[in-house]
Amino acid sequence: MRKNTMEIKFLDLKKQYSLLKSEIDPAVQAVFAEADFIKGAEVKKFESDFAAYCGASHCISCGNGTDALSALIKVHDFPFESEVILPANTFVATAEAVISNGLKPVFADISEDFTISPESVESLINQNTCAIIAVHLYGHPADMESLKKIAEKHNLKLFEDAAQAHGATYRGKKVGTLADGAGFSFYPGKVLGAAGDAGAIILNDEKLAEKARKFCNHGRSQKYFHEFAGINSRMDTLQAAVLNIKLKHLDEWVAARNAVAKMYVDQLSAVSEIVLPKIHPETLDAWHLFVIKTEKRDNLREYLKNSGIETGIHYPLSLPEQPVFAEHLNYSRNYRAVKESKTLLSLPIGEHLGVEEVTFVAEKIKEFFAKNI
Repeated sequence: MRKNTMEIKFLDLKKQYSLLKSEIDPAVQAVFAEADFIKGAEVKKFESDFAAYCGASHCISCGNGTDALSALIKVHDFPFESEVILPANTFVATAEAVISNGLKPVFADISEDFTISPESVESLINQNTCAIIAVHLYGHPADMESLKKIAEKHNLKLFEDAAQAHGATYRGKKVGTLADGAGFSFYPGKVLGAAGDAGAIILNDEKLAEKARKFCNHGRSQKYFHEFAGINSRMDTLQAAVLNIKLKHLDEWVAARNAVAKMYVDQLSAVSEIVLPKIHPETLDAWHLFVIKTEKRDNLREYLKNSGIETGIHYPLSLPEQPVFAEHLNYSRNYRAVKESKTLLSLPIGEHLGVEEVTFVAEKIKEFFAKNI
């Protein structure tokens, strides 16, 4: 007989570490033994290996994902107060990277799959627009073909915010190489996560890559020689050591997340009160998050919590609803992103879940709606 309650973690980094302990501990100890904590050999290895993994020419490591996006925008030297179009439903870092460069964020609506709507993007383009940021939200690649056509038509740059999409592919090609550059975050909770903050920029342009590398290291090309004012955003060697271990497992973890996602879809497809994310044949999603929509989100979340199931909300407010961006509500109040932000619920997903755990979550969701709470 199945247990009536189980403890289902939303994310289980302790379990992940326990499985990799025999690999991670010696790698970290080696960094301490060498006392090479900044821009050490492990950093160079990660940059080389992650660039190769993505199919890109250059990977420039940095301190976090926000700095990665900021540096990516910075090296393109857009005119002050130019406009950058980005989705209304994303983490605030996407917009922060725009503002930190003296540019203006303009929020587009999202499509049914949570990624930026190409139709909304095109409606917002004007003479001040300089770029579009496509966020592969929750690990699902955006509609890059449509966005690329729009960018080319209007002579705009197209960037990828791939902070949640490590290992995802779009029509057989890895995210990070689908546009004019990409930013990645390796925050611990990501599909490929460090043991602290870390990030990377992916570029195929050698001159831009060199500029980004200098920008993230005080604008210098050699010690005490600074060509321009940069920032201090460098990946710690310890973080790179952890990432080098985890990168070897990334495809395995993405496959596990896809298996969990398929189980959820198969077991919950008959529940009419929820809208499930779709599995798209032209993409391999990273499934950083598995997000459902339901008008009874808060009650369902409480029911699952009482059953021992952790869930999340990504994100409780769309960016135009945040106080810092409140003036944007005047054109986005009727956006899908604004209306649906109160219906989103993230279910547990990851390689720490098996058939029994996923089935338990699905049964509790069906039980909730059967009781009509």
